[in-house]
Amino acid sequence: MSLISSKVVAITGASSGIGEATARVLARRGASVVLGARRTDRLEQIADDIRDTGGTAATCAVDVTRLDDVQRLVERAVSELGRLDVFVSNAGISKIGPLSDLDVAGWSAMIDVNLRGVLHGIAAALPVFQRQGHGHFVTTVSVAGLRITPGMGVYAATKNAVRTVLETLRLESTDGAVRTTSISPGFVSTELDGTIDDPALRAEIRRNMDDFGLAPDGVAEAIAFAIDQPAEVEIGDLTIRPTVQG
Repeated sequence: MSLISSKVVAITGASSGIGEATARVLARRGASVVLGARRTDRLEQIADDIRDTGGTAATCAVDVTRLDDVQRLVERAVSELGRLDVFVSNAGISKIGPLSDLDVAGWSAMIDVNLRGVLHGIAAALPVFQRQGHGHFVTTVSVAGLRITPGMGVYAATKNAVRTVLETLRLESTDGAVRTTSISPGFVSTELDGTIDDPALRAEIRRNMDDFGLAPDGVAEAIAFAIDQPAEVEIGDLTIRPTVQG
């Protein structure tokens, strides 16, 4: 039997892309999912689909830059489903462009969502995990932090900062109660390009996504693999990219 069955999983950025795919994959395997994002109409549609096929799903309006929103997501899981086993931090934005653009607002937005949003997830879920004696943080990072690319300096910096935070949390949690997993996707066909302001750069990223980007389900399966391990096994890092990506 899958160890995913009966787990309670909260997911941010769950209204599309990797977050949506993760919710659907985990629900098909018996997990109860609590979906968080800003687009509540889209969340309700996904939750209805899951319920229509016999799954368990709840929704919560979440802006990950607001700690109280993320805390409410965790509280929803605990109050309605009795506990929280896994917290998937997936919300992210990509305000990419050359540093010479001096897009201070875009830099701040990426720091707020990509880094502060993950920290808010830890702040909200860690007390629950410690109280329960178990829990698992799964976080969508990016290959952008593994291979430095012009135009992605601050975006990659936020992702590498998240890697540092998760590795620190792992080292502080070697009693076995809390597991951490970083998922680093390459090009995946999602809506992330919609957060890029520069039209030419946005078109280039969209073209790459369409030409060879992975389906979000591929990343969702990797997330499921990490979750579906015995309690004493921690999958620390997984890199998932198209075979043709350089």
